[in-house]
Amino acid sequence: MIYVALGANLPSQFGTPPETLSKAVESLEGRGVKVLQRSSIWLTAPVPFDPNIPDYHNGVIAIETQKSAHDLLGILLDIESEFGRVRSEKNAPRLLDLDLIAYHDDIIKEADRLIVPHPRMDKRAFVLEPLFELSENWTHPVLGHSIMMLLRELPKGQEAKRLDGVSL
Repeated sequence: MIYVALGANLPSQFGTPPETLSKAVESLEGRGVKVLQRSSIWLTAPVPFDPNIPDYHNGVIAIETQKSAHDLLGILLDIESEFGRVRSEKNAPRLLDLDLIAYHDDIIKEADRLIVPHPRMDKRAFVLEPLFELSENWTHPVLGHSIMMLLRELPKGQEAKRLDGVSL
């Protein structure tokens, strides 16, 4: 299975962050990607916490495609750009963030371009909670840990709150 994480905390030309995330999923479907599952939308505080930065809306989708991991990454970056994302400082507020979290059980380590599974996913509640919603039996191909174990090992202070009745 291929998993993509989505996040936004600023309104875009497509509306609120949840509306932006839904529109981004639609945009993926028109590019040789079939969306198989969509998580709920999860709300998380910015990391590091800053009371002046709006909370993030996050989710994960399970997809299938014939495209390579590199080609899929290119599509994700293109969509971010089309939605108005400008890459600035790390952890800055953003209109849209799309991350390739896992590409089947492949392990890809190209530090300057692509690392799969995502190198920090195991430390992020906003990725693990929606991923667990889609795949309770997922195992990290590098660490060999189940998603349940990764959730238990999350750093203290990370919370993700599922928005009831709201999905990607």
